[in-house]
Amino acid sequence: MAGIGVRIVALVLVFGMVMMPSLAKDYTVGDTSGWATGVDYTTWTSDKTFAVGDNLAFNYGSGHTVDEVSGSDYKSCTTGNSITSDSSGATTIPLKTSGTHYFICGIVGHCGMGMKLSVTVGSGSTAAAPAGKGASTPPSADGSNTTVDTPAVTTPTATSTGLGTSLSSSPIMALMTIAGVVLSVLVLS
Repeated sequence: MAGIGVRIVALVLVFGMVMMPSLAKDYTVGDTSGWATGVDYTTWTSDKTFAVGDNLAFNYGSGHTVDEVSGSDYKSCTTGNSITSDSSGATTIPLKTSGTHYFICGIVGHCGMGMKLSVTVGSGSTAAAPAGKGASTPPSADGSNTTVDTPAVTTPTATSTGLGTSLSSSPIMALMTIAGVVLSVLVLS
């Protein structure tokens, strides 16, 4: 009977390990406003913490693009040098690496009207405070756009799982270690 109990516990632990990728979050850029001019993306990012494994979903109408650009192109709203570009109207960007990622609309003038987004992706815990480095404010009354640099806040960790959150020094990691030991015992017995 004890053998069946151990196997049930092992199956539950394996199921938990398989479900770990569900920790990644999907963010709809701009929420119901979507990817458009006149949206304050600084405010949109202010209560969010992005981690490796999360996804950014850009929803927009025709006449817009989502271009991932360098930090300097982001700051100057330079188009034509994009790392990636899409104009399908529904673009999902998987956040595969930590660091700051920059996005603009590649249509001339749209970035200058505030259609730009920077997200700082941490490899650490999603409990870290959100970062707004390089985020922009909406255009002022004279049509200019002001960029405000604020310090990024991340929680560094020794390891990253790539699953949207760090599991080092966590109860989940301990559980996964125990599951590995239990599975090894089951296989060897």
